[in-house]
Amino acid sequence: MKNTFTSKYFANLPLFDPVEGIMIKEPYGKGNGYWVGAPYVFYDHILNKFFLYYRIRKPKPIRGGEVRIAQSDDGVKFDDILTIKKEQLDSESIERSSFLRCLDGVYRMYISYVDPQTRKWRIDMMEANHPKNFKVENRRKIFTAEDLGIEGIKDPYVFIVGRKYYMIVSYAEALKNPSPDIQEKLHQNGDVYTTGLTKHPTGLATSLDGINWKWEGKILEVSENGWDKYQARINSVIYVPPVFIGFYDGSASEKENYEERCGLCMSFDLKSFESITPNGPILESPYSTHSVRYVDFLEKDDEIWYYYEFVREDDAHELRLAKVKK
Repeated sequence: MKNTFTSKYFANLPLFDPVEGIMIKEPYGKGNGYWVGAPYVFYDHILNKFFLYYRIRKPKPIRGGEVRIAQSDDGVKFDDILTIKKEQLDSESIERSSFLRCLDGVYRMYISYVDPQTRKWRIDMMEANHPKNFKVENRRKIFTAEDLGIEGIKDPYVFIVGRKYYMIVSYAEALKNPSPDIQEKLHQNGDVYTTGLTKHPTGLATSLDGINWKWEGKILEVSENGWDKYQARINSVIYVPPVFIGFYDGSASEKENYEERCGLCMSFDLKSFESITPNGPILESPYSTHSVRYVDFLEKDDEIWYYYEFVREDDAHELRLAKVKK
């Protein structure tokens, strides 16, 4: 008979060893600046398929050149079904995005990229009858920085609770009364996140239809003096009753941009998260910059499948999968 006793361990989430994961997508080359990662995964119960969004990058000045959607029967071997390149958006870079089958049966993709006019990060939406059919020419605006009085918004992570949609995002806070010189520097390279001039907490938007979104504001603050005082970006949220536990990427300065490490946070209402790793990251690679970032997951029977970006010994980043028992 199964032991049903508990011993004061509530909402206990099993984690994974990043070293023990298997590679499921490899970067184009070896060395710093070659990445494949920023995953978003979901299992479609109608099509009985696993879907994966991921991003490919080469060293500067190329930046985030393309993103892909891949399909799988087993969640391990993925075949690409759609590629979107930054040239299609007339953009300098594309970042982490998300997509899912919405409650009305329509697939919606929420994509973040650098606005070619303002050079600020923004989020748009595309609709399709299948993930392979998203078309960038049919996208519509969800959020621009100007809409919200901030300096940039990106990395949307979308999920549904009940019949309500939640979009968790990374954003660049507005500066108070910046000088003209500072204001110019914020976006002169097309990526405010690399300037060191702003802080980058996590924000939330909600929707009742997946189309019209309401900005709710900040849900996870950067720390005052800790390892995550520059950026605290929630990448995914898993419900472990009665709390929501978030995996977030932290960095202490712009020098750690692109090489963030993974912390944990928790919330009872999705409106306010607190870090439960204030003294340092909880997941790291043993190599190079120690970066483990963009953790996402799927729950399957008695297992959790974790997908994540991992820095290798040669400084390149690969996309990995680690499976753990609940």
